[in-house]
Amino acid sequence: MPVQSQNTKVDLTMPTSSLYGLTSVGKAMVGDKAFEYYNDRNVQDYVQIPWSEIDLIAASVLFGGRKISRFVIMTKENGNYTFSARDNKKMLRAIRNYVPADRMVRSLSFFDVLKRGTKNLFSIGKKAK
Repeated sequence: MPVQSQNTKVDLTMPTSSLYGLTSVGKAMVGDKAFEYYNDRNVQDYVQIPWSEIDLIAASVLFGGRKISRFVIMTKENGNYTFSARDNKKMLRAIRNYVPADRMVRSLSFFDVLKRGTKNLFSIGKKAK
């Protein structure tokens, strides 16, 4: 049975990799009602996320904003979905029409995570005293 799209109007369609579970390649679609991902090989492997269900979108930004390697869509109830599109900047600009700017953030870099972990490690000893 074919999957029915939630969108009535499509703004952008782009080849995308889903990094949720096992990596799969397919097409992502940004439309007026939802963000949708469809696997090229398996018709039953799809993700449909209505705009009202999206809590936060975090982008992995490299080289001072010149490259975005992937983005994560965090939903209110169904967990996180990681995607990497052919042109992530273009995809996020299309999503920005439907998700408020305060809900789109940069994810922490590797060094930020290390710095935060080190800082928390040393602050644990101060709290115990």
